[in-house]
Amino acid sequence: RLDEALVLWREIYTGWMASDGVAHQDTIVAGLNLAISLGKLGREDEAITLMRDQVLPASRKSMGPDHEYTLRLNQSLAASLSQKPDRTRDDVLEAEIIMQAVVQRQRRVFGPTHQVTRNSEAALSRVRAKLART
Repeated sequence: RLDEALVLWREIYTGWMASDGVAHQDTIVAGLNLAISLGKLGREDEAITLMRDQVLPASRKSMGPDHEYTLRLNQSLAASLSQKPDRTRDDVLEAEIIMQAVVQRQRRVFGPTHQVTRNSEAALSRVRAKLART
């Protein structure tokens, strides 16, 4: 079913880009969902490229670095970097840097006790544990 979802998310993302442009919030959300689907299918390299080259720059530009979707995209990028099978120590280090920035922004935007912040802190801990093993 994930393969079917991937096809649908790709169509949705392409459709939103064609109709409203890459910087529209609906396009960014579809791009995030596409990247997550790619990651779930073990296609982290493709997800990383999509986020780095298209979706994340558009989100930063149109919604800003503190927007929920920009933060989620950064978190997804960090997850893809740290979870890809052929990850290097540099990949995990980059994931840690990204997650540190996400947690810092979320503490400021949502507060230190918000569940989103706590979830990101847990994700940062997992990245650090991987870094210790790499």
